[in-house]
Amino acid sequence: MIKYDIGFLGGGQLARMSIQAAQRMGFRCLSLDPGLDTPASQVGDSIVGSLVDSDKIAELAKQCLRVTLENEFIPANAIRQAFTDSAIDEGSLIPGIDCLATIQDKLIQRQALLKAGVPSPKAISLLDRKTAIAQIGFPMVIKSRFGGYDGKGTRYAKTESELEEHRSLWTGAGWLAEQFVPFRRELAVMVFIDAHSRGAFPTMETIQTKHVCDLVFPGGVDASEVAIAAVEAVGGKGLFGVELFELESGEFLINEIAPRPHNTGHYSLDWGGVSQFEQHVRLTMGLPLGSPEGRETCMANLLGQEGASNLAHARARALEDPGVHVHWYGKAEAKLGRKMGHLNVVGGENLVERARNARANFYEGWKGAD
Repeated sequence: MIKYDIGFLGGGQLARMSIQAAQRMGFRCLSLDPGLDTPASQVGDSIVGSLVDSDKIAELAKQCLRVTLENEFIPANAIRQAFTDSAIDEGSLIPGIDCLATIQDKLIQRQALLKAGVPSPKAISLLDRKTAIAQIGFPMVIKSRFGGYDGKGTRYAKTESELEEHRSLWTGAGWLAEQFVPFRRELAVMVFIDAHSRGAFPTMETIQTKHVCDLVFPGGVDASEVAIAAVEAVGGKGLFGVELFELESGEFLINEIAPRPHNTGHYSLDWGGVSQFEQHVRLTMGLPLGSPEGRETCMANLLGQEGASNLAHARARALEDPGVHVHWYGKAEAKLGRKMGHLNVVGGENLVERARNARANFYEGWKGAD
């Protein structure tokens, strides 16, 4: 029996913020996650269960008009099995099972981009080491084909001996070798595609610290054309986060695609235009899309810190700047380096400097005495 409008596979902060956007529009939502107390379960109904369990996926899907993703690591085969066993139309999944299968294997994703002529680093399986060395050369990036985010599942080899040091990882067919790109900076674009239109949010520059997104702010360039082409190359329908490299020449290369809301789109919660989360809901439910226009905004991630316990003081310190907005994800444990929330600084001058200052104040207050 259909009880819910949208089912979310995953219960983290992306599902939480998408559910909040959906609820404002009057939609009923259900999430699936192995955790008992998740960011999504705090704001909506949930099912506790494994995201690789086709029976649990089917339990969610049978209760929902549409199903969408919080992450791209849920095996496409498990979703397909759930839908087949329950006689559920695969078209109810946004972004689509075939698209998901292409994206979640980084080698197939890369091959799809190159086949479509979308600028992208060259990649090849590491199953045949000699061929990989001959075609890619050094320095070389080696990546796990499945899973991996925020730098997890990625290694670098400057020489053949360094590649050999990682043999325990790449022995077998699960890793790829990729061309090393000496980029000038990293960019990101949120792309949206439905049956009637396609478009993109502004191109943002991203600063990474230890492979984790640190700051996001307007990039001053337009990489939307190549970002949209990348999503089209993988057969995408829905909302996608596209990460890019900008070279010294000004050329854009696609790094990776995520078929869901993305950390680099969080600024849109406060910029005054449609947010990435509302756009995600509109795409999932087949509604007319919002215009991706708003004020310039800088986003700063808030990561878990040692000895941090005074959230009330942290919030107050960050909000000393009237242009700051605090977003907290409600995670049960503030592990060191874990994404716990983010700050958006909207309008005015010196956005990046103000975002850094607001975050420093937040951390100082967070570690203050109760």
